[in-house]
Amino acid sequence: MRHHGSLLFALVVVFLATCASWAQAPKQFTILVPDTSVVRTEDRGLRAHTNHLIRLDAKPAFVGTSPAGETPATIRPVYNLTAGGGSQTIAIVDAFDYPTAASDLNTFSSTLGLPAMPDCGSNGNVAPCFRKVFAAGRKPRTNCGWAQEAALDIEWAHAMAPNARIVLVEAASNSFANLFAAVDVATAQVTTGAGRGEVSMSWSGSEFSTEASNDGHFQNAGVVYFASSGDTGGVNGYPSVSPFVVSAGGTTINRNPPNNPNGTFVSETAWSGSGGGPSAFEPKPTYQSGVAGTSATQRSAPDFSFDANPNTGVSVSDSTNCQGFSGWLVFGGTSVSSPSLAGIVNHAGGFAASSTDELTTIYANRANTADFRDIISGSAGSFSAGVGYDFVTGVGSDQGLAGK
Repeated sequence: MRHHGSLLFALVVVFLATCASWAQAPKQFTILVPDTSVVRTEDRGLRAHTNHLIRLDAKPAFVGTSPAGETPATIRPVYNLTAGGGSQTIAIVDAFDYPTAASDLNTFSSTLGLPAMPDCGSNGNVAPCFRKVFAAGRKPRTNCGWAQEAALDIEWAHAMAPNARIVLVEAASNSFANLFAAVDVATAQVTTGAGRGEVSMSWSGSEFSTEASNDGHFQNAGVVYFASSGDTGGVNGYPSVSPFVVSAGGTTINRNPPNNPNGTFVSETAWSGSGGGPSAFEPKPTYQSGVAGTSATQRSAPDFSFDANPNTGVSVSDSTNCQGFSGWLVFGGTSVSSPSLAGIVNHAGGFAASSTDELTTIYANRANTADFRDIISGSAGSFSAGVGYDFVTGVGSDQGLAGK
């Protein structure tokens, strides 16, 4: 009897250990790739796509009633950030109209304990406030996929720099011609009254041979430009790979229990979807000279990174219905990285004279563990993360406000 009792006890222990192992295993959610985030060969050099992905926590079509992903409060400790902070202007460039932008931003803010965002036109343009601008002078048609992108962008720029002015500049379409025209409008919004700040672009397209002819849009005094590196692991996107843009890569936040925003932070690893690598057409910039791990001759991307794995995604409020989805959603992709890093740099308050100056600062401080977390595990495409600079996460992820 003792033998059978011991065997039964051992089986129970194994069963319980197995259950515990199952309970701690990261949950793999179903991930939806929105139509606007699909990369199409025929768009090369002509049109951009978004870089957001949607984590499905429930049935395929649903209305989210409360935040389910990472929030500003849960993610700040991961990146050693303080609450509050930010000033001047962050301009977000997206295509088409997002009709519920202002109300969704304030729902996000009131629910998650961030400052309210009154209309800049009615409060004397005093930050923090929100403004929507039509780049072509008239309201574009709506597109719900791009509205999702804009919701993510304005809310997470605000999350990381709660006291900054947020301006959403809506391009007439997702053509590069219209988007770059909107970048010029965004630049004017940032620099009005001798202001300084950031412009975030969470969209991209496949690299093309004449891409460098557009780099002039990102060379303006007082503005630092950010762009998503893309969601195809180990593949570059433009404008992220421009030498005059901060390329934002993606990571995974690992917690215990996994995928629980309130779980204990364990580590940060590379996200398999993070775009990057040596540019096919852009030459190596001076700020990457002597940086081990970068290409000998080409611009290397990304520069630094932020949580982008949709399995560890962020909470977004978007009441514009899109194929049955509305309310609180969980988004991932390097579309999270670009506005979040723009917000962190704004929060840091240095306000570099240009993207080149900002990038020079980042690379000069890359080895400071108080400034950046070196991501040394994980891979994307044919590239692996490792000590120092790599084509998956750049110099790593943010730590605090210094060295930016």
